[in-house]
Amino acid sequence: MAFQDFDQITERRRAERQQRIRKRIMIGAVSAFAFVVLVAGGGFAVASNSSHGGTQPASQTDDQQPAKTGISHVSRVIKLVCNSTDYEQQCENTLTKAVKTNPNLSQPKDLLKTTILAIADEIEKAMTKTTTFKFNTPSEKAAFEDCKVLVQDAMEELKESVSKVGRNSLGSLSSTTPDLNNWLSAVMSYQQTCIDGFPKGKLKDDMEKVLNVSKELTSNSLAMISELSSLLSTFQAPGHSRRLLTQESSSPTMDNDGFPTWMTNEDRRMLKEKADKPKPNVTVAKDGSGDYKTISEALAAMPEKYEGRYVIYVKEGIYEETVTVTKKMVNVTMYGDGSRKSIITGSKNFVDGLTTFKTATFAALGEGFIGKAMGFRNTAGPEKHQAVAARVQADRSVFINCRFEGYQDTLYAQTHRQFYRSCVIAGTVDFIFGDAAVVFQNCMIVVRKPLPNQQNIVTAQGRTDKRETTGIVLQNCRILPDKKLVPVKSTIRSYLGRPWKEYSRTIVMESTIEDIIHPDGWLPWEGDFALKTLYYAEFNNKGPGAKVDGRVKWSGYKVIKRQEATKYTVGPFLQGGSWIKATGVQVHFGLYN
Repeated sequence: MAFQDFDQITERRRAERQQRIRKRIMIGAVSAFAFVVLVAGGGFAVASNSSHGGTQPASQTDDQQPAKTGISHVSRVIKLVCNSTDYEQQCENTLTKAVKTNPNLSQPKDLLKTTILAIADEIEKAMTKTTTFKFNTPSEKAAFEDCKVLVQDAMEELKESVSKVGRNSLGSLSSTTPDLNNWLSAVMSYQQTCIDGFPKGKLKDDMEKVLNVSKELTSNSLAMISELSSLLSTFQAPGHSRRLLTQESSSPTMDNDGFPTWMTNEDRRMLKEKADKPKPNVTVAKDGSGDYKTISEALAAMPEKYEGRYVIYVKEGIYEETVTVTKKMVNVTMYGDGSRKSIITGSKNFVDGLTTFKTATFAALGEGFIGKAMGFRNTAGPEKHQAVAARVQADRSVFINCRFEGYQDTLYAQTHRQFYRSCVIAGTVDFIFGDAAVVFQNCMIVVRKPLPNQQNIVTAQGRTDKRETTGIVLQNCRILPDKKLVPVKSTIRSYLGRPWKEYSRTIVMESTIEDIIHPDGWLPWEGDFALKTLYYAEFNNKGPGAKVDGRVKWSGYKVIKRQEATKYTVGPFLQGGSWIKATGVQVHFGLYN
């Protein structure tokens, strides 16, 4: 074939492809427009039919026709809303049943709220069904105790989600959509964590079965939010900024001192003080020179309804205790004399009979937690398998200059939005894991020497649904071997991550990877599980371990470009432009280069 003929064919194919793209865009725009018109028309029709009389055909009563018209409109809205979900029949059944009970549910916002309420109903039903289960072994009983805690967390965040949806009009949902995505992603994670706690067998299968409907409804809620986000951004009124609801809100208004206008006076005062050692409310000192000898005592003495930020200073010392910052303990700052000086340590582990969830030496659950210059250790050792140094569930949590030391499962970034700056995380197997939306920036990721029969895996991200807004991001970090691993590093394979769950998502960007990572880069979990559905990406890394020529050929693995990488920076991914800036922590919001 002549080159000229080839060029003509190529040009014709390009034109045909562009025409198909234009056609799809047109169909999408028309469908979206029909949706908006239908919603408006549906609301108008219901209102009109309830307010005005009219002559009905002889075969109908005066109120049959308005009711049918309203139901017809709502049915079409339900069809359109549910069309975006993965569990469409479940969506339609749930909403149709709700509309029969309450015909006034005519708007997409109402339908979203109804779906979220249905999640809570189904979780309650599931827990009622578990009363017939028999928990025969200590591990089964322990897993169920975890489930009860996790379900309570889920119910609280579903309640908050319903409240936020109810307080906003459809058009103003943009300001709360990141929160809704955040909470519902956590609800999905709580349910899966409940299931994962059980040993393999019939009981685990039964637990998964009873939670199946609530998980499907959680997925549907995330899908509905995504669809509403897309539609509202497409039909944004002229003169308004056009952006997706899932993106970060615009920067907050700042006062003359450079702080957000909404910040409390006490927080302003604190941030103006010396950043590393603000004035504490209480001091913990093992030698008795402070207000308390243990960190747990200091937390227990915290006022129930304290306004502002509560600061705990932990003097140098090794504190052998299990510490929990509960969900009620919000806006706690805990700082020490250095990550190698003020250390919380423990040795709880899986081999000794605890669930992974319960092995954490330190747990941060309260929103707005800040940890500075602290060390968190689990000294159980590699032979004890899962042994968590820190479990972080706290939304908008920040750790600066901290150190997390363990072996398998060192840092459990469980749920919500988390930011780590200039920290050290050391471990062997899956030592950064969980289902949070988390960015590690300027951190040292230290790969330790595992057991002789083990391989090292840095991350194991646990996203179970493709619409969860979660993932692990390593930005401008350094991945290197521990000094004990160096002499044998050529005999032990180490990888950047493996897919714990079906939609596992991890991004390594602008980082230095030393000659410790296997050329494949990434390791399968089992067979071909998740290899097509995961999202693993690398961008602009350097060092001998950063070469991508020999990387895995999975369809879910990508070497991404700058535009794609920007989505996973602190601003868009964590909506960190306001809450991280308000902490006074040094942070880089975009890409470095």
